[in-house]
Amino acid sequence: QVQLVESGGGLVQPGGSLMLSCAASVRFFHINHMGWYRQLPGKQRALVARITPGGDTIYADSVKGRFTISRDNGKNLPSLQMNSLKPEDTGVYYCYAAISGPLPNYWGQGTQVTVSS
Repeated sequence: QVQLVESGGGLVQPGGSLMLSCAASVRFFHINHMGWYRQLPGKQRALVARITPGGDTIYADSVKGRFTISRDNGKNLPSLQMNSLKPEDTGVYYCYAAISGPLPNYWGQGTQVTVSS
């Protein structure tokens, strides 16, 4: 069974930074894209950032200029550097991998990010 596990979440003050990482129980030899979603309180899960093995990226407008997604091409897994964090970034962050087709095939269990003073 494929499992993704996020790490790096936690409590940070506004303006602070966190780095999220994603580990997998298997190695993905082929991947269409990978990245991060988040679920903010009272809202549906939404894309934060995604990256292809070739390095093409997409970001949600709300995080552009503050978050940077990168990938470990050897493992086909994403990381997310989050800077200038705001209270409205508070939520659960999920890494995903899309192996076939445009939609995520595998999800992590989520990691809580709380931005508060």
